[in-house]
Amino acid sequence: MIVPGSSSQLLAAALADDTGRPLATATYDRFPDGETIAAVPAFDGDEATVVATTDSDSAWVELLQLQDAVREAGATHVTTVIPYMGYARQDESFADGQPVSARAMARAISTGTDRVVLVNPHETAVTDFYSVPVDIVDAASVLADPLSALTDPLFLAPDEGAIGIAETVRDAYGTGETDYFEKHRDRETGAVDVSPSDATVSGRDVVVVDDIVATGSTMSEAVGVLTDRGAERIVAACVHPMLAANAVTKLRNAGVDRIVGTDTIERGCSVVS
Repeated sequence: MIVPGSSSQLLAAALADDTGRPLATATYDRFPDGETIAAVPAFDGDEATVVATTDSDSAWVELLQLQDAVREAGATHVTTVIPYMGYARQDESFADGQPVSARAMARAISTGTDRVVLVNPHETAVTDFYSVPVDIVDAASVLADPLSALTDPLFLAPDEGAIGIAETVRDAYGTGETDYFEKHRDRETGAVDVSPSDATVSGRDVVVVDDIVATGSTMSEAVGVLTDRGAERIVAACVHPMLAANAVTKLRNAGVDRIVGTDTIERGCSVVS
């Protein structure tokens, strides 16, 4: 059976439809003291796939409980699909005394599963933290599907590390150039300085592509530069539309015409699966 976490019900249902496997009706409750309890019904079979995005601390607890619950329900083989892996950006200790959060989470998940599937983790090196086999799925290409006819398109990554995603979307779209902004982050203050690329954007449609849009601050800076330089239309495209707090408002005010994301995190802009 396919077992959804509470944040991944639409994606899990789509996977069930696509594979012909039964979709379990999991329950998600809280005790009076605030503790989470996630449960699954008994089922016939020995294989379970837990599909759970970890976009909050409670989602992490829920995932671990679902892994344990499917074992109790009779599963002898468990696959854990994590569409969005939270804490993956903390893949090293950035200051004395800080944890490697991605490692801590991976170790916990590994205790309750036989296999893990990740969708575009922020750092692929997090796979080394798991003690079970890990597969990485690249969802970037589907971001091209909802893009309407673009004028002389430029697919622009907010930094050099994301250029591969921009190239994947460009290749899937079928035409256009790629480039990236240079980004410098002050580790003490967290401030980010974005330097524009040399690409000509005036009169062109620009698709700014990244793996995650969290607060939208960095992408808004990049978009603001594009607006000042005369870009025709600007689309913000990301695999994981976290869009925390006022991220959508910041992007719109910076000049973004449309936000496109996948359903690894289920938001209003999750127009592709």
